[in-house]
Amino acid sequence: MQIYDLCVAWNWQYDTDFVQALEMACRAQQLSLLQVTSENLTSTLQALVDREISFYSLLDRASDADERFKLLALWARQGEVLRINRSRRARRAWNKATMHEELMIAGMDAPHVIVLPSFNEQPIPEALDLTSLGECFAIKPVHGGGGMGVCTGATTWEEVLTCRQQFPADQYLLQSQVFPALLEGRPAWFRVIYCVGKVYPCWWDPGTHVYTAMDEAEINRLNLHPLVDIPLTIASICSLELFSSEIALTHSGNFLVVDYVNDPIDLRLQSQVAEGVPDQIVIAIASELALYAASYCQIPLVYAEQA
Repeated sequence: MQIYDLCVAWNWQYDTDFVQALEMACRAQQLSLLQVTSENLTSTLQALVDREISFYSLLDRASDADERFKLLALWARQGEVLRINRSRRARRAWNKATMHEELMIAGMDAPHVIVLPSFNEQPIPEALDLTSLGECFAIKPVHGGGGMGVCTGATTWEEVLTCRQQFPADQYLLQSQVFPALLEGRPAWFRVIYCVGKVYPCWWDPGTHVYTAMDEAEINRLNLHPLVDIPLTIASICSLELFSSEIALTHSGNFLVVDYVNDPIDLRLQSQVAEGVPDQIVIAIASELALYAASYCQIPLVYAEQA
């Protein structure tokens, strides 16, 4: 039987660069990497059943979009396999209403929200007083990401009734619109990536979705240390190894978690697409995942100074 150290399941064509970075990181740690795609999924599943192959750890970036890959995740769950972003934990984290409640219990700051039942459950709910949401608000499906189904700048109940029909089976979240402060001439809006204990804060433009990496000196100069502390707390709540969050600094000096847990995260390279993640962060994430897999396999780690 051939046993791989790490298996990555992926089916999004734009994951190619990330998977290549992961392959290089595994090679640096002397790890074997099994790539499972739509093309070899069936043969891989059969080889697992026939005990021709196995693997110690799994990074699943496919089953959320293609249910056929759930069989791979199921096989991993039945064995002693390290699962990065376990599906059960991920499904819980995808629910924005649940995550908002958990963040509130943990004492974190987030915009005020109102949760509505799905359109299918209650097509025309009784009109609510929306004054608690402020002058305008965002309307978001409780599940989903990438801005799908989101309506921003809403001010009326009629907009709520219309927007929630885009995903009629899902609950909707009404969230107070956040107006960030300005820091050195730019909106204080951030996207922060968490990966197995490491935090990568970035400036993030909610209009263009363009990242700008931050360094420690900038964080110290602008006193932005909560951008590191907040994702660590979110990680303790959602129990995921890899996710991103959106955080805004308001004029009153509060750090608000605007988008709680994004999973799976878009790891396209910024050198390839404008709204991609800075290349050095993608490479660092790949390295951290390889180190994480290596520690589970109890394989001696190969650090840069030893290479």
